[in-house]
Amino acid sequence: MNILVLGASGQLGKAIAYIHSKKYAELNIYYTDKNTINITQPNSLSHFLDTNPNIDICINAAAYTAVDKAEQEINLATQINTDAVAQIARICAKNDVKLIHISTDFVFDGQKNTPYRETDATFPLNIYGRTKRNGEIAIMEEMDNYLIIRTSWLYSLFNQNFFNTITRLAKERTQLNVVYDQIGTPTYALHLAEAILHICQNSKEHKGIFHYSNEGVCSWYDFAHHIVALQQLPCTINPILAEQYPTPAQRPHYSVLDKNKIKQTFNLVIPHWIEGLKECITLRDTLSAT
Repeated sequence: MNILVLGASGQLGKAIAYIHSKKYAELNIYYTDKNTINITQPNSLSHFLDTNPNIDICINAAAYTAVDKAEQEINLATQINTDAVAQIARICAKNDVKLIHISTDFVFDGQKNTPYRETDATFPLNIYGRTKRNGEIAIMEEMDNYLIIRTSWLYSLFNQNFFNTITRLAKERTQLNVVYDQIGTPTYALHLAEAILHICQNSKEHKGIFHYSNEGVCSWYDFAHHIVALQQLPCTINPILAEQYPTPAQRPHYSVLDKNKIKQTFNLVIPHWIEGLKECITLRDTLSAT
């Protein structure tokens, strides 16, 4: 099987490369970033597929993910998360390549108090969520052979994310204030990456929208508390309301995802978010020791 990864320099792209090297060496994967395939330039992907006609699956891990900046950089977020995605879908359809595209829990408005299913109505609260939802719609309009995987609160040792930010700040300060009235589920990028590669080997007859996050539910405060506690960092985490920490982008108060569909379809066992966090810290310690 031949797989193309777009956005290989991003957090998820790096996670896929790590899992690939450890558990899925039999897969032939091409890793590209914006320097090799610029997704905002359709000829770039077309040329790659013309010169590599053996690609079976394209994983789009490229995205504009700066949620607050997107409120000002509307055109850039739209170009990357919507327009480029439409072009990717069009090109993949033309070349008979299955597309696995990563989307977000921020397509929902957070008004529910039970986990969101794939069939629930979307209503993004911010520009980032809106551009990601429009990207989903574009895929469904342009092609049939696709998998859209919505995920939430992605973190890892790679790049900038909540885990790395809290770890850094907790080493610099004695106290941190973190929002406790926004509820969701952290997702360890290596767990998502492993699920994606498993799906690549078992996705031939399946298409549509699927939800994937780690199991369990927590607030940003809970997540930060565990990040600090598990690393035994001398920093106190204080819970605050979202209104006490205003941000340019409005965020859903509740965005827990229902994973039953993806678990049943692909026979996945999904770890709890605390297990993911422990694995992340263990990996960091292991790599630091080598």
